[in-house]
Amino acid sequence: MSSNWKTLLIAGIGLVLLPFVLPLIGLTMTAATMVVALGIAVLGLNLLMGYTGLVSFGHAAWFGIGAYAAALIQKTFLPGHFILPLLGSILVTALLSLVVGALILRRRGVYFSLLTLAFTALTFTVAFRWTALTGGEDGLGGFSRGGIGPLDLADNAVYYAVVALSGFGVLYVMLRLVHSPFGTVLQAIRENTLRAEFQGYNVQRYKLIAYVVSAAVTGLGGALSGFLHYIVTAESSSIEMSGELMAMVVIGGMHAHILGPIVGVLFFLLFREMISIATPDWMFWFGLIFVGFVMYLPGGLVGLGGKLWRIWRPLPEESAAMSRRRIHEGLDLPETLRPTPSIGEILAVKDVSINFGGIKAVQGASLKVRPGEIHVLIGPNGAGKTTLFNLISGRFRPKSGTVRLMGREIQGLAPQQICHAGLSRSFQITSLFDGLSIGENLRLSGQAKHPARYGLWRNARSLAEVEQDTAALIRFLGLEGIEDVRAGDLSYGGQRLVDLGIALASKPRVILLDEPLAGLAAAERERVGRLIVAMARHIPVLIVEHDIDRVLSFCQEVTVMNEGEVLINGSPAEIRANAKVQEIYTGTGTPAVTGRSQNRDAAGKIVLRAEGLHTFYGKSHILNGASIEARQGEIVALLGRNGAGKSTFLKTIAGIVKPTEGRLSLRGQDVTGISAWEMARAGVGYVPQGRGVFAGMTVRDNLALGRLGRATDGETGTVWSEEKIFDFFPRLAERINSHADYLSGGEQQMLAVARALSGNVSLLLLDEPFEGLAPAVVEDLFRVFDRLRQDVPIVIVEHNLDLVLALADRVFALENGQVFHEGPAQALLCDMPYRKKVLWL
Repeated sequence: MSSNWKTLLIAGIGLVLLPFVLPLIGLTMTAATMVVALGIAVLGLNLLMGYTGLVSFGHAAWFGIGAYAAALIQKTFLPGHFILPLLGSILVTALLSLVVGALILRRRGVYFSLLTLAFTALTFTVAFRWTALTGGEDGLGGFSRGGIGPLDLADNAVYYAVVALSGFGVLYVMLRLVHSPFGTVLQAIRENTLRAEFQGYNVQRYKLIAYVVSAAVTGLGGALSGFLHYIVTAESSSIEMSGELMAMVVIGGMHAHILGPIVGVLFFLLFREMISIATPDWMFWFGLIFVGFVMYLPGGLVGLGGKLWRIWRPLPEESAAMSRRRIHEGLDLPETLRPTPSIGEILAVKDVSINFGGIKAVQGASLKVRPGEIHVLIGPNGAGKTTLFNLISGRFRPKSGTVRLMGREIQGLAPQQICHAGLSRSFQITSLFDGLSIGENLRLSGQAKHPARYGLWRNARSLAEVEQDTAALIRFLGLEGIEDVRAGDLSYGGQRLVDLGIALASKPRVILLDEPLAGLAAAERERVGRLIVAMARHIPVLIVEHDIDRVLSFCQEVTVMNEGEVLINGSPAEIRANAKVQEIYTGTGTPAVTGRSQNRDAAGKIVLRAEGLHTFYGKSHILNGASIEARQGEIVALLGRNGAGKSTFLKTIAGIVKPTEGRLSLRGQDVTGISAWEMARAGVGYVPQGRGVFAGMTVRDNLALGRLGRATDGETGTVWSEEKIFDFFPRLAERINSHADYLSGGEQQMLAVARALSGNVSLLLLDEPFEGLAPAVVEDLFRVFDRLRQDVPIVIVEHNLDLVLALADRVFALENGQVFHEGPAQALLCDMPYRKKVLWL
């Protein structure tokens, strides 16, 4: 028996038993009918919250509107009728929710939720004040249940039977809907809205349809409740009622099972009836229970039942599930996923530019991708590679320039439109639907271009073509046998494969892969590399990757970017030999500034010691046993290619990311795993890449916040008073009352450093401090940092090797999260052959 039929069987038995069981505990037939009416209402709300991920604080508005609409239609147009007023209320609710939804769904997250709250408050006020239409505070009465043929609905038992059949019908419709192509997309939106958009789905349209259906179903519950009580009051559309509906959904369980919210209704009514007998403060105790469920049992009562069941019948261990995996090496891309062969340029990007504020992220970038080609895009940190990907794929709209796909201009189109035009992409950080299985993740991509993608009734698994393509793709990726494993339960390497498969499943004409090898073990890199080569024989690939050696070994064309511009296009051999490319990776050997002090105590006291650090982002292993140290009076440079783990190392030291293994000590004290605010109080000043100043505050306020909560007595580090800070940064003294967003880029960087120094500071961390600054400002900051080391040791990450090697005393070089080189900076600064040997390709 399928899960849907089991659900219907359970619901049918429950509906039959409910009017017999509730009287045994002192409740009436009316209470049983109210359970079903509210159950219908929460099924509608759960479609929005549990399946689409949209939190509505004001769904009682539709409960009340449905009730008022049914009553008014009967009283005004159809006296004595029941079915037609009921259907009319559904239609009225749907039409009104279409208008309201089109307005409030323009906002996301908390703003959407607040707008639903405001709409409910408005609805309640209208219902309470418009006495001529709604009866005002006395409510709207004077209507009847009428009858259906020979059935007299005034009989409570007969009315319960009609409401129960309606509830059973609504449940059947909702089951069909959530397993339809439309319903599977709602779950994808809940899990990862951005990924659903880039898969080819018009997310806003799906949300609007879900909102209308949800409101209509909730309105039906309100109408049945109104006929039950023979009166409709403004309280049915109140904020309090909205809170109760939401509580029922959460306590019952949003994601665990479709029947979860109905269990929540039963719990709420039983709790209210039982506890209100003992105390008038029953709502206080219910509130405590609600908080407990939100904090400790987000799966609700049904989720709790599932956990208890798994204790009795545990699921197979992950290792057992993975043992079913079958990998078929050497497979070609399935024929059904291969596009029609074409000649000429597949993708042509010409003079594309975009600015973010005063930062010129991409300027006049051009490249071309041809059939059967692997085209690699490389460049140092901040070169604009991922931004160019975002411009091509529709995440950003270019300020100027054109992007042509198969001769058609696509710049400025929405991501889903670009996907349908034939371009798909992966993401630098894996972007999956973690709560869905591997098969569902891949099936959703194939479904996005199917004519039935908006289907509300047929089962998504009945799309034979999509099923066949998904099965063939799973075999090609080496994921056969584990199709039902949740994507979030996979290893990082497995998640990378699924991310690649999502891009492939949409049958693109060209694929953009953003660092597909990042964070993978050597064997996984080999496998993913072979898959890329296999698919590129049929689908050209544009790839950003920091593992330059590997991608240059199998690509045909390379584009090098630097500071937002395309530096050169050429073959791998040409790129390796190009002097300009070597300069951006290893520098010229001539420092831009010569302010580096020569007299340093190399045997200064150790301030920072990091030993064997292992750090993860999700399942991505970023730091892999990395170790460094920094001494008093010195500047330590962290060097490495894109993705080597430099910025993560700084964040781990700063407490932003916690290491899973290893040890951190600051001035001899163990600080491993303490939080960022504790690190700041311990004396670590951190300047992130991009500055991160508080834009709406003045320079004075920024500095004051830097000192807030940090010691200023000098016992745990150098004391940085405003006078001392202004000695290093006199320009900030002149701009002390200026807002940070009105400062120049150089002034903002000075402010970021000054804020990090405020209070007692014994270690300063700098992430790309010279990025995007004019040469004169770079020179000023260079000299400031040279002076600063006399007071506080500095650990610096900077892609301009000439600058950082001229500034630093010692160097630690990272690759794949490990330190592979440690030594004095002077050797790398002056000996170019040695620098290229250590740091070049």
